[in-house]
Amino acid sequence: MSEFDSNPFVDPLDLNPFQDASITQATRGAPKNVGEFNPFSATEMGTHSGTTIPISAAASQPAILPTSVEQSAQANVAAGQANLLKQQEELEKKAAELERKEQELRNRTAARAPNTGAKENNWPPLPSFFPVRPCFYQDIEEEIPEDYRRICRRMYYLWMFHSATLFLNVLACLAYFTADPQYGIDFGLSILWFILFTPVSFICWYRPVYKAFRSDSSFSFFFFFFVFFFQVAVYIIQTVGIPKWGNSGWIASISMIGTNLAVAVVMMVVAGFFTVNAVLAIILLKMVHSKYRRTGASFTKAQQEFSTGVLTNRTVQTAAASAAQGAFGS
Repeated sequence: MSEFDSNPFVDPLDLNPFQDASITQATRGAPKNVGEFNPFSATEMGTHSGTTIPISAAASQPAILPTSVEQSAQANVAAGQANLLKQQEELEKKAAELERKEQELRNRTAARAPNTGAKENNWPPLPSFFPVRPCFYQDIEEEIPEDYRRICRRMYYLWMFHSATLFLNVLACLAYFTADPQYGIDFGLSILWFILFTPVSFICWYRPVYKAFRSDSSFSFFFFFFVFFFQVAVYIIQTVGIPKWGNSGWIASISMIGTNLAVAVVMMVVAGFFTVNAVLAIILLKMVHSKYRRTGASFTKAQQEFSTGVLTNRTVQTAAASAAQGAFGS
């Protein structure tokens, strides 16, 4: 029965590996002072404390936000604020300009006649108590296109300089007359030229070029060129200064040097003014002609404008109808 008393589940080959003869021999040959090492014991920690490297010495410096990044962020914020302020100033300027233009438009609307709605004449700028009322309406900023405003202003300045020269010519001819009574005819003619040529020049060559620039009228351009060519010729004659023609030009002023030097100097100044008028007139004539060539105007178009203007003019129609009625009635 002994074989039945043994444990049938025990492996007969299950042996303790540490009971092997070789292992046992090696274990017996090991030094006796070698013990089980405990790294957390106080003794071991004290023994190896001299060789331990502190964490603070080995660790790198902690991460800190660089100052340059903060400064760049502040600079970006400041630049953004400056940009916003600049845009706000530009918007305020544009708003002020728009308000000014609206005010000008309201003023122009208020300046129109209350009943007819037509523009009220504003030139010449006479005071309200003056018995004569303005004869023309003129506003270069409103009526003249931007491309022609500069030269139109120059033509207006030329006309004003022309008028001032004619007035000074009267004074020079008066001095001429006082120095020599035989030149009284020059003084009389100078008054006539001032009274006649000041308004005639405005109507005959400045207003046509103003209308030409305002409405791109070929007829006004041709009329201006025709009249202004004669104006340039008159300037040249006045600059020459033929005696007894009513002009204080170079010939008349030089002839007075031996007689009265002071009068000669005054006349030379006026002769210089006439010279400047002639030079400016030639320059502006070329400038107006260059502008005219860009507008596409032509002589055929001028004829059509003239025919249309004559046929649609009520004054001409009334005169033609009266003439026809008189012819048939007789």
